[in-house]
Amino acid sequence: MALLNFKKRDAAPATTSPEVEAFLQGYSIEVMPRTAEKVENFRDLLPEGTRVYIAHIEGTPIEDMVATAKRLANEGYPVMPHFPARIIRDAATLENWIAMYQGEAGVEQALLLAGGVDKPHGDFHSSMQLLETGLFDKAGFKRLHVAGHPEGNKDIDPDGSRKNVDEALRWKTKFNETTDAEMALATQFAFDAKPIIAWADALKEAGITLPIHIGIAGPAKLQTLIKFAIACGVGPSLKVLQKRAMDVSKLLLPYEPTDVIRELAMHKAANPDFNIDKVHFFPLGGIKTNATWAIENGGEATKPASAS
Repeated sequence: MALLNFKKRDAAPATTSPEVEAFLQGYSIEVMPRTAEKVENFRDLLPEGTRVYIAHIEGTPIEDMVATAKRLANEGYPVMPHFPARIIRDAATLENWIAMYQGEAGVEQALLLAGGVDKPHGDFHSSMQLLETGLFDKAGFKRLHVAGHPEGNKDIDPDGSRKNVDEALRWKTKFNETTDAEMALATQFAFDAKPIIAWADALKEAGITLPIHIGIAGPAKLQTLIKFAIACGVGPSLKVLQKRAMDVSKLLLPYEPTDVIRELAMHKAANPDFNIDKVHFFPLGGIKTNATWAIENGGEATKPASAS
């Protein structure tokens, strides 16, 4: 089976299998304030109740983040903003951010991560330190997600191993026993199902029991995917994309995540205790494109939330 599925956008969508439909139930999607501004009405794109992550890129004012959260919450979507440890100066700043999100948008969910910054801006350098403040429990957050890396993370493990990453995940699994919030791993995107399955199984064998929300890149041009893969440090998948880029006949055709979703869905159906629980989309080719693909391929609604 090919790792990537390329086809013309005007091709008729394949018949959706029950396995894929079940696997896509409750999927989430990620936006940034600047991309959200381009969407006139999210109800025209996303099923009611879709969890929407708001990515916090360095340099984005917290006011823009909160305004985006407020808008999405007002449109009826549960919002999960990013809290990148390395751009949060201190506990007082963190407490202020939490208060702003809750006061303006009623936020009760958060993704805690180190953040893509080499030098911390202040006291924090890891999501574990954010958890240790106790501020999210104090504020009554109902769900806390932390980052997962199916292909490893060379910023954390420069030698290419998973020693430090897995040690941190064991710490977070233990922390899960002390918080009332539901916890899960939200992962970086990857393109090949087999290494994802092997990684998820290895976590389970190591006693890391947090459910996994697997990151999947939405439909996009190959050049766009390569750009984001380089920026995000995606290793093996980047090699696959670069190999595809050598084929001029495929260079201009859009990528769609059909194959990786199908293979993961079939594995989940055959192994109900498989620890991948949800799909989390990175709409690298645009929110509308990703949302349309999800609905056409078995997402939890066949019509947008605003339809009658």
